[in-house]
Amino acid sequence: MTDLTRRNVLRGSGAAALGGFTALGAPGLPGLPGAPRAQAASPTARRDPYPFLHGAFAPATEEVTAFDLPVTGRVPRELDGRYLRTGPNVLGLEDPRAHHWMLGEGMVHGVRLRDGRAEWYRNRWVRSAAVAAKLGEPYPWQAPADDFANNTHVIPYKGRVMALQESGPTPYELGEELDTLGPYDFGGTLSGAFTAHTKYDEQADELHAITYYPTWDHVRHLVVDRTGRVARTTRIPVADSPMMHDFALTERYVVVFDTPVTFDAAAAQAGALVPYTWNDRHPARVGVLPRAGGPIRWFETDPSAYYSHTLNAYDDGTTVTVDFTSFPTPFFAAGRGCDGPSALGTPRLDRWTIDLAHGRLRSRRIDDRPQEFPRVRESLVSRRHRYGYAATAGEMWRAYETVDGVAPDRVFGNALLKHDLLRGSTEVHRFPKDSPASEAVFVPAGGGARAEDDGYALAYVHDPVRGAADLVILAAQDFSGAPLARIHLPGPVPLGFHGSWVPA
Repeated sequence: MTDLTRRNVLRGSGAAALGGFTALGAPGLPGLPGAPRAQAASPTARRDPYPFLHGAFAPATEEVTAFDLPVTGRVPRELDGRYLRTGPNVLGLEDPRAHHWMLGEGMVHGVRLRDGRAEWYRNRWVRSAAVAAKLGEPYPWQAPADDFANNTHVIPYKGRVMALQESGPTPYELGEELDTLGPYDFGGTLSGAFTAHTKYDEQADELHAITYYPTWDHVRHLVVDRTGRVARTTRIPVADSPMMHDFALTERYVVVFDTPVTFDAAAAQAGALVPYTWNDRHPARVGVLPRAGGPIRWFETDPSAYYSHTLNAYDDGTTVTVDFTSFPTPFFAAGRGCDGPSALGTPRLDRWTIDLAHGRLRSRRIDDRPQEFPRVRESLVSRRHRYGYAATAGEMWRAYETVDGVAPDRVFGNALLKHDLLRGSTEVHRFPKDSPASEAVFVPAGGGARAEDDGYALAYVHDPVRGAADLVILAAQDFSGAPLARIHLPGPVPLGFHGSWVPA
C-alpha cells in the first residue's frame, strides 16, 4: 500500500459505494411545517445487521431551518448562545453493506437561545469536498490531503467554531448559522493529523491535542498557544499504530492512553471500512508526559478494560487522578457483523490513580451503571473537579452489543447522570422507553456563579411519539427534578457523538 490516506485507509473498498447523493425529502411533522419526518424508534428487531441506521440512529435526510421553536416550560433568560452537537449522518448511502456508523458524514445540529426564546434550529452537513459534490455545490477551497466531513466533535475556540475528527482530517471552521467556512489549520501551523478530543486549559490559555495516524511510528502531543498557533509538537514513540481516541490533561501532565486497538495493514489492503482491530499482543499502558518537557513515563494497566472517554483529570501532590469511561475487552472498533463498533458489555465510570512517587497505577470502579460521553464543567478541565455528567442510552447499548444482527436480550434504560465524586453519590434524571439521551453539556449560570454545579445541563433527547428530538434543559442543582424546558425541534437529532455550548 503506497498511499495511505484517510480515504483509502479508513474507507477501503466501501468508498465507491458511498458515492452519489440521493434526495430523501419527506412530508412535514404535524404542527411543524416544512420539517422532515423522522423514523420513530421501534423495538429492537431480533435480526438487524444495520442497527446504526434505524430508530434513534436513523440519519436526518435533509437540512432544516426553523424559527421560534415551541417550548414546554421556560428557557432561562441568561442562556445566550448556541448549543451545538455533531455526529455521523450518512449522505447518499446506496448500499448499507458499505456503511459504518463512525464514517458517516458529519452533521452539526444547533439551537440558538436568547432572551428566554429558542430563536432557531439548524442542521447542516459539514461541507467537505465530497459532501459539496454530493449536494451539487461548489467547493471553493483547496481540499486538505485527508479531507473528510468531520463528525466527532464541535468546539468553540477563540471566536471560531471547529468541527473535529481524529487520525488525519484538518478541522473545518463553521459560521454563526452552521455554514462551512472552510478548512482551518491554525494559521498554517498544523502539519499532519489532528484530534477530535482537544483539551483546553482555560487558565493557561492552551489547547492540547494527542494525534495519531496509521503510518506513524509515534503519536504527537500538540500545544496551541494563546496566539492560536501550534507552538510545540512532541513526538512519543509507540508500536503498532494504536488508535488514541482521547487523552487526559492535568495542570502539570499529559496522560496518554496506549490501548490494544491497533492499525491492521492487511485489513486495510483488503478494503476493510475500519482497519483497526483488537490486538492481544499489544500491551495496555498509560503514559504520563510532563507539560513542561521531559521523558514520558509508562505504567501498565488492566487489559480487561478498554479506555473510552475522559471525564477529567487533575494533579494531587505526587499523584495523577483520571476519571474515564471504559468498555470490557475486547473492544471491536470495526464491529462484528453489524455497521458500527461492538463490545461485550456496556461502558462504566472508572478512576485511575497514578502514583508517580512509587511508580504504580491503581484502578477502581466509580459507578457500575451503563454510561458514556462523560463531561465536566469546561473551566475545570485539567483541574480538580467534584461533579461529572454522563448519558445512558438503551438503544446505543443494544446497538453496540448486536452481534451478527442479533441484539441482546437485556433491557436498558435511558437517563442522564450527575456524579458527586466527593460524596460518592449519583443523581439520575430518567427518560421514558425509546427516549435515549445524547451527551449532556454543562453550562454555568451567569452572574458570577460560585458553586461548581450552579448552572444547567443541556442534552438532545429523542421523542418517539413525534419521531423528532427535544433539547432538554435541566437545572444542575435540581438534576432529578422536572426539566426547566423542553424545546421541541422540527426533526430528529440522531444519536451521535459530542458537542459544546457556544456563548454569544
